[in-house]
Amino acid sequence: MAEQFYGTGRRKTSVARVFLRPGNGKVTVNGIEFQDYFGGLVKAVAALEPLRTVDALNRFDATITVEGGGKAGQVDAIKLGLARALVRYNSDLRAKLKPLGFLTRDAREVERKKYGKHKARRAPQFSKR
Repeated sequence: MAEQFYGTGRRKTSVARVFLRPGNGKVTVNGIEFQDYFGGLVKAVAALEPLRTVDALNRFDATITVEGGGKAGQVDAIKLGLARALVRYNSDLRAKLKPLGFLTRDAREVERKKYGKHKARRAPQFSKR
């Protein structure tokens, strides 16, 4: 079996497991072709940006499993997973990816809803009378 490189990406509640193998640029997400999985989502092309940055778009096949969250969170999780897998492949690529923010985990999560509130912080409307 050919060598493969693994990277985990997380964003909001999405978790992406990315496996890179030498190939010709075929990207599948949960067994579905990349374009078909994300449909017409414009932001989806940003997920492959780490591969474009290091000119590796047609050198690797990516098999990705992603779960949780919505499509936007999944795109960002895939982006981080791809960047981490590329660094596993060649640690010299870190110098290219790090300044562009591809190796930074976005730690923002949804704040939990509190009792007595409509949302996490939105209080019921005040009524003087």
